[in-house]
Amino acid sequence: MDNILVLHGNILFSKNSKELSIHKDSYLVSINGLIDAIYNEIPPHLKDYVYKDYGDRIIIPGMTDLHIHAPQYAFQGIGMDLELLDWLNTYTFPEESKYSSLTYAQKAYTNFVERLRKSTTTRACIFATIHEDSTLLLMDMLEKSNLSTLVGKVNMDRNSPDSLREESASIAFSNTEKFILNVLDKNYKNTKAILTPRFIPSCSDELMTKLQSLKDKYDLCVQSHLSENPSEIAWVQELCPWSSFYGDAYDKFNMFGRNTKTIMAHCVYSPSIEIERMKENGVFIAHCPESNINLSSGIAPIRTFLDKDMHIGLGSDVAAGTTLNLFKAIAYAIQASKIRWRLQDSSLNPLTVAEGFYLATKGGGEFFGKVGSFEQGYESDILVLDDTRINHSELQDLEKRLERMIYLADEREVFAKYVKGTQLF
Repeated sequence: MDNILVLHGNILFSKNSKELSIHKDSYLVSINGLIDAIYNEIPPHLKDYVYKDYGDRIIIPGMTDLHIHAPQYAFQGIGMDLELLDWLNTYTFPEESKYSSLTYAQKAYTNFVERLRKSTTTRACIFATIHEDSTLLLMDMLEKSNLSTLVGKVNMDRNSPDSLREESASIAFSNTEKFILNVLDKNYKNTKAILTPRFIPSCSDELMTKLQSLKDKYDLCVQSHLSENPSEIAWVQELCPWSSFYGDAYDKFNMFGRNTKTIMAHCVYSPSIEIERMKENGVFIAHCPESNINLSSGIAPIRTFLDKDMHIGLGSDVAAGTTLNLFKAIAYAIQASKIRWRLQDSSLNPLTVAEGFYLATKGGGEFFGKVGSFEQGYESDILVLDDTRINHSELQDLEKRLERMIYLADEREVFAKYVKGTQLF
């Protein structure tokens, strides 16, 4: 028997990056977890079906967070006066070392997962730590939340503190394969493993070679960091003098798109040769505007990526970003693009509201497949938003109501949430 879901309300979604598709006072139909159609009136074949009436509330696709560090949630909002490498050494690495304790991980990850469940996020790509047991604990919690996530046990065998540096490339390889096998044995429905070399400075060539073999053996996606900070880029050139550019150091190990689904976070200082390789290889870019501002990294050329029709979405990048709220990520992306346009490159026009919304929904959702839109056949990730708290009583224009939520809303506006057609609350 078909599992039919019919929701009534004001429906907005992106078909492309340039415009919103708006359906006032309409009905969204999902069958077996997939979007079927949008109707102005209930069709005859569903006239006897009891639908969920959300009245004047706004219904949009769920949002995808392409880049987030779960263990860093515990210290969000701290250390924002430092740049990337100093921030990692001063705050991030000491905090992540604590996840060797399952007791600590239980407490910290419980808070993280509960807040993520209540947020606008329905899909997420998540960095954990090097610790296999606590990463599996995080995945257990995420599975129960019914969110759809990819989670990575982080790999680090060089240029890391003793408490976070795996003893050798061989041990890191062994631990990572054990982690992958445990994930497969658990047979999660909503939570999968993603291969996660932290970044080139923390992973030796030997480890990258071994991780490549795991990627190929288990057909895994990859997530890492790219061209976030000038000091980081210079360091990569010292460590990998054979590489033509930062991304080339990943590409040597077949972890830069092509036949491997890959997310690279940041891409603030990607040179033209790197951008062209990303375009050619189909690499997904996780734009993390708040993080790039907080750590004084810079502003990524998002207009360039969009104009080249590259794969791009948004990341909260907690804890360099301070919030899980992807409405805020949209606002930061728009605001950062305005500053870049005004002060750095007037040829790159600022992002529009429609483009920012696209990045948070369909743009990032594409990494998971047909996700982030209400076009037929897309997975039914749905947010029902109640903007009563922030809406002016006379504001009826749906596009303006959405824009107001981008700048003012948080988890309090999330009235109901569905992932793959299953209601979370």
